[in-house]
Amino acid sequence: MSRHTWDLPWHEYLKTLKEHERPVMPGSPATPDHTLPYRIAYLVVGVLVAVTGSLGSAMVMANTQLLAGGLGVSLMEASWLPVAFVMTNACMNLLLVKFRMQYGLRLFAEIFLIAFVAISAINLFYADYQTTLILRGVAGMVSAAMSSLGILYLVQAFPQKHRLKGLVLGMGLTSLGIPFTRVFTSRLLDISEWHGFHTMELGLAILSLVAVFSLRTPPSERLKVYEKLDFLTFALFAPGIALLCAVLAIGRSVWWFDTAWVGWALIGSIVLLAAALTIEYNRARPLINLHFLSGGALIRLFLSVLLVRIVMAEQSAGITGAMQQLGIGLDSMHQLFVVILAATAAGVVFSALTINPAKLNKPIALSLGLMAVGAFMDSRLTAQSYPAQLYFSQTLLAFASGMFLGPAMISGIVQVFQKGTHNLISFIVLFALANNIAGLAGQSFVLTLQAARMRFHQVHLAEAMIAGNPNIDLRLKQLSAAYGQVIGDPAIRASEGYALLQQQINQQASILAYNDAFFTVAVIAAIGCVWTTVHHIRTRPKAPPAPPAKS
Repeated sequence: MSRHTWDLPWHEYLKTLKEHERPVMPGSPATPDHTLPYRIAYLVVGVLVAVTGSLGSAMVMANTQLLAGGLGVSLMEASWLPVAFVMTNACMNLLLVKFRMQYGLRLFAEIFLIAFVAISAINLFYADYQTTLILRGVAGMVSAAMSSLGILYLVQAFPQKHRLKGLVLGMGLTSLGIPFTRVFTSRLLDISEWHGFHTMELGLAILSLVAVFSLRTPPSERLKVYEKLDFLTFALFAPGIALLCAVLAIGRSVWWFDTAWVGWALIGSIVLLAAALTIEYNRARPLINLHFLSGGALIRLFLSVLLVRIVMAEQSAGITGAMQQLGIGLDSMHQLFVVILAATAAGVVFSALTINPAKLNKPIALSLGLMAVGAFMDSRLTAQSYPAQLYFSQTLLAFASGMFLGPAMISGIVQVFQKGTHNLISFIVLFALANNIAGLAGQSFVLTLQAARMRFHQVHLAEAMIAGNPNIDLRLKQLSAAYGQVIGDPAIRASEGYALLQQQINQQASILAYNDAFFTVAVIAAIGCVWTTVHHIRTRPKAPPAPPAKS
């Protein structure tokens, strides 16, 4: 296939394509049979673009506490940095629906990559909280395009019969961001603190910008699709999603029932989103087609995404918090993070190599089963646990999370194709939205459950500290004796011993709470595994009856 034909008008270029080379829908590039050097180039650029789109956000999400210290702000203020990313990312996914069809995804990526490079350069010299907050918001917009663009480049890297592998690989790369940053964070911060991270992020953005300009994707069909009501929908939908993200991400920190704005933000989100969805549902040419969601299969798919994101939060937020409660720092968990990264990458590769559109429920059920086993093993933590004891359980969780996302999305695409390819763009946008919102909801659920159970265990452990309990009295004497060489006053020594005992009780309550949360996650994953397996068996086509034997 000659690349010189790419500059022809679309209707003439279309005549030069074979049937399997034609794009699936307007806005998607054609998939001509490239030569091997070009396939390798598309593979490299696809990986670079996908990693650039996810790495910066993962770096901030994984190191919010460190970033708060570097910017000189409170942890609450720093918590808004990852929220700003998810807000704009979710909203831009909606805007990309018709922008991609009318102007092309590549143009969107180039515009926001240039803006991202400019703001990143400014942030190198003015690394204050406000600039960083703006940068996270722009990064969310860029990531919305980069994730999709990375997948499109990866699809170009594979021949027709292996094209699904490129799609699964592109989806899986998004799950490597947090484990990758956890492995290299300490080394990078040791070199130049957050200045080094901003320099790396700027460098990746410049490389991606050069790569996207240098290696074009094949042409795509362009249609004029924007309508006035699209902007009204976006004006309602964007703040509704932003408010929902704020509630899910910050509500746990300020506690759900103690802060008035959380309730008002949730009400505002419901009203705005309901208005936007009502408009879309009754339009002839909607921004997002909601009618195809009436099928139970797609509803089950979105519920499974939420379920898995809750389970995955055990690894991304739960186990790290539990280890830190035991006084184990990030440096001491470096080997654990290496194991998680390797297992996640193995899960992505395994999923890409074994993907079978006719048997998608099997890898989904297997993923949930492995997650259930891993989470149950983690629910046995004690105050003496250390990272090496978690290698096997975290390997199961990481491998399963890397394996799940591709089959889940392909399952939805197969169901959408049964109702017409015109719904594919709407499905991809809704899948990305569900993935983002479910990620926040999953982390919030696990950490809220841990906080609630910690209070419960603190009360019950405190009840054991009643006066006259010989075990408690003995423990207090042992702890007070530790200060015997430095504190002479018996009353002060006893007070310090009591404070130390209280710290140990709080630590024990926290670990018991994490165990409760991990056990709950294991039960949820097990239910999901059984649910998926039963549905697979129930819907599996039955073999035709054998013909009667001749007498």
